Amino acid sequence: MKLKDLALLLNGEIVSGNGDIDITGVSGISDAKAGDVTFLSSKKYLKDLANCKAACVLVQQPLVDVSITQLKVANPYLAFAILLERFHIKPMKPAGISGDAIVSEKAVIAKDVSIFPFSYVADGVTVGKGTVVYPYVFIGENTTVGEGCVLYPHVTLREGVTIGNRVIIHSGTVIGSDGFGYVFDEGRHYKIPQVGGVIIEDDVEIGSNASVDRATTGNTIIGKGTKIDNLSQIAHNVKIGQHSVIVAQAGIGGSTEIGDYVTLAGQVGVADHTVIESGTMIGAQSGIMGHIAKGAYSGSPAIPHRDWLRAQALYAKLPEMQKRIREIEEKIQTLERRNTE
Repeated sequence: MKLKDLALLLNGEIVSGNGDIDITGVSGISDAKAGDVTFLSSKKYLKDLANCKAACVLVQQPLVDVSITQLKVANPYLAFAILLERFHIKPMKPAGISGDAIVSEKAVIAKDVSIFPFSYVADGVTVGKGTVVYPYVFIGENTTVGEGCVLYPHVTLREGVTIGNRVIIHSGTVIGSDGFGYVFDEGRHYKIPQVGGVIIEDDVEIGSNASVDRATTGNTIIGKGTKIDNLSQIAHNVKIGQHSVIVAQAGIGGSTEIGDYVTLAGQVGVADHTVIESGTMIGAQSGIMGHIAKGAYSGSPAIPHRDWLRAQALYAKLPEMQKRIREIEEKIQTLERRNTE
């Protein structure tokens, strides 16, 4: 691909170099080789360009004293992602339904669907056009899977689950497992039947070995465009808004409501019945409960992030402060003894 064609694709501007050079690959600054295009996401990586072998670098603003050909784009990171997709992601060719898959005659399978060996599709299932179901996927009764979805090996979709369009679910994830609901009576935990469902809206991606529990009644809902990382737990009746990000090992308690464009960093724990307003950011390993107004929070229990930073600065000084307090106490005791003599 010529650089000038790449510039048209990215709506970019060649600010130095030759537009006729060939671009043959995409790579990071440290791994780039001749013919590759790379990108500069921050000026702190500017020093790495000195030894970079790439043919072109994507930049937001032109750089001085840089010998590599530059292509100015609005968002270098986004442009890099688009090129990775262009150079490395090959369109999936429909493979049809394998003879080694078990697909109910009562299932409705659209055209161009790929169902690989050893997958199971139950009665009443609907699978939309262009969806790919990899080996060992289980799709339970009356579950709906939309168009253009990808279900990687060992994904489990329990009964009565609704999956939107262009949803990606990675290996080992379970959608629609029973919510954790029990009532204690006469010395034992009596299971509360979990008879609700799960709705995963369009363009959601869920990482590997995550769990989204079905609702007790009603639905657990994951909003459009939300991304959930590996090993996350979404409990029954949780509602997550659109385009939120849930990072690895987060745990969200039952009946929690999370707004749009919320970020939960790694290992955040959210108590049940919590409400988190849209646009909120929660720092890693924070503990959240109650009603959380829009803002940035950290700590367990969480406090505003700036207050948490100040508290952490004091925490590091506690040993020194304790030493000084003991010295002051000793001086006070000495003065008191003198006054009593």
